[in-house]
Amino acid sequence: MGWLYKGEPTGGCLSGTSMPRQPHASADTAQQDDFVARMLHWFDDHGRHDLPWQHPRSPYRVWLSEIMLQQTQVATVIPYFQRFLQHFPTLPDLAAASNDAVMAQWAGLGYYARARNLHAAAKRCVELHDGDLPRDFDALHALPGIGRSTAGAILSQAWNDPFAILDGNVKRVLSRYHGIDGFPGLPAIEKQLWAIAEAHVAHVPEGRMADYTQAQMDLGATVCSRAKPACVICPLQDQCVARREGRTTDLPTPKPSKTLPEREAVALLLRDAQQRVLLQKRPDTGIWAQLWTLPQAEAGSDLQDWFDTHVDGSLEDADELPVLQHTFSHYKLHLQVLSRQVHGLRVEEPTLRWVAVDELPALGLPAPIRKLLDGATIKTPKRTSKKSRNHE
Repeated sequence: MGWLYKGEPTGGCLSGTSMPRQPHASADTAQQDDFVARMLHWFDDHGRHDLPWQHPRSPYRVWLSEIMLQQTQVATVIPYFQRFLQHFPTLPDLAAASNDAVMAQWAGLGYYARARNLHAAAKRCVELHDGDLPRDFDALHALPGIGRSTAGAILSQAWNDPFAILDGNVKRVLSRYHGIDGFPGLPAIEKQLWAIAEAHVAHVPEGRMADYTQAQMDLGATVCSRAKPACVICPLQDQCVARREGRTTDLPTPKPSKTLPEREAVALLLRDAQQRVLLQKRPDTGIWAQLWTLPQAEAGSDLQDWFDTHVDGSLEDADELPVLQHTFSHYKLHLQVLSRQVHGLRVEEPTLRWVAVDELPALGLPAPIRKLLDGATIKTPKRTSKKSRNHE
């Protein structure tokens, strides 16, 4: 089953070894914390034991999987995870790779700050920790892209150390089981959930933290799902407050909704006589940071000024491609793309590059731009009549 969504990252495993399945939790454990005992018993029979990052379990492999799983489904992550490991099989391999190489393998997964942080953290591990992830909460938490829950997950899954996690699945399970009102993203509610999560961890039998961590994520993904939870097969149903009070659709309290703002921009799909495409590398911050994409500006007049300075050619009679629409986490973008063949560049810059079609897979491109270029290599855009290119 591949429906798992993760909020804040998690990760980690035993280096080079596959962790054996443990026996069901004992009756003594169940008396101490029935939640933990039921979770472990359910996991042994129904949990996921065959995810690729579990065999073998190494800190690097699980860290990578947990970063990829943030805001992304398991089914989507698996092929990216396997491909990424083919290119960067070890943490030092990742640290030594170029930014372009890393972004090329990440392209399509979205939330590109994850890839930048992953790369930066790998370099930091080589510099400070002999090329390994440190078995220390504070040291892990200090690495780029590793928050409290991620650090806990690496330690619990890689070394069976007793640290709690609190990703989106766990927040949902705990909110329903304990009847916690309030949006889990609020600091006061999150603090309450952390206290509950850590109290449960104190009762996990020795050697079973990796199983318990995975059990929480699996239950949230496959049983206690966001919509239509399968309460009748849930091992926690007898003591679940939300189930008992008929509030499973109300908990966890949803985030207050708001309408995403919409923005417009203009981009240039420029080709030279060899049919190479002009790409521009984005800055280190902002949308699509450090990815290669089409030259772009919010106003057509700004893009015209940029074109006149950098490109030998004319935008007269440029073809207008269908407006590209893409939703980011904070706004919706409507991107008008103008296509034109030009003579070349007036100004050579490191951030500008002519790229042949067969070179595109080696570069990190935003998914909508890659899709556009894939289609543009086949389809001839419909020519429009002369009109203003300002699009302001």
